[in-house]
Amino acid sequence: MEVAALHFLSGSGSMQRIWIARVSHGVQRNVWGWTESVRYYFSLDGQNRTLAEENLRLRDALNRYTDLDSEAGLDAVLSQLPPSGFDYVCAKVVKMSGNKQHNYLIIDKGSEDGVAPQDGIVTSRGVIGIVEAVGDHYAYAISLRNKDMSISARLGLSGASGPMSWDGRSANGAILREIPLQYRFEAGDTVYTSGHSSIFPPDIPLGTTGEAKIVNGATWEIEVDMFQDFSTLKYVAVVRNTGEAEIRALEERVAAEGGAKR
Repeated sequence: MEVAALHFLSGSGSMQRIWIARVSHGVQRNVWGWTESVRYYFSLDGQNRTLAEENLRLRDALNRYTDLDSEAGLDAVLSQLPPSGFDYVCAKVVKMSGNKQHNYLIIDKGSEDGVAPQDGIVTSRGVIGIVEAVGDHYAYAISLRNKDMSISARLGLSGASGPMSWDGRSANGAILREIPLQYRFEAGDTVYTSGHSSIFPPDIPLGTTGEAKIVNGATWEIEVDMFQDFSTLKYVAVVRNTGEAEIRALEERVAAEGGAKR
């Protein structure tokens, strides 16, 4: 009856038809809006699934890019290191302390990768540390920025050698000690690994000389500005002397023979 009444009313005049049309359009808008809301609500699950799949694809692409970046960084480390007499294992620094007197670092290679205690850790810009403890997949190393660590370094490629250690104060400062007074040098000369240690290869550039002073009237004590910026350290190489076992065996044999003679 209401529908019939509206029908007769719509035919009774133009004003009534306009009014009824407005009401009809309003009802249609409300019904359409409600229908679209319901349709959108039920489509959210599909949209969320699509977004999740897209995030997964983006994450996979990012991981592949990161892997390529890591490989490039590791290759860059190896390409600039002495090739003969030493074996190298590329690694990434996963943790490092930097505000203590006894700093350390942890790398993402362990015994299953061929890393062992007393292996050296280097980059093409300097000595980083020495491995102290090893797990299956990670290794703990003493950093060169540790007051208990010292390495053998040399002035230039043919100058005098002496122990070099972190100065304990600055981020990248070190001290080269026990250089005889007869050896001459200038500020800015390059300091290298000496090769006198069985742990580190020779001729890795460590830094440049700075101010110097005479100690006990007998030797130079020289400040060194290290090349390696430890704050940006990311990729390293674990290094092992391929002749280390033979060197140790020879030292032990000589020590035993010397002991027997005494």
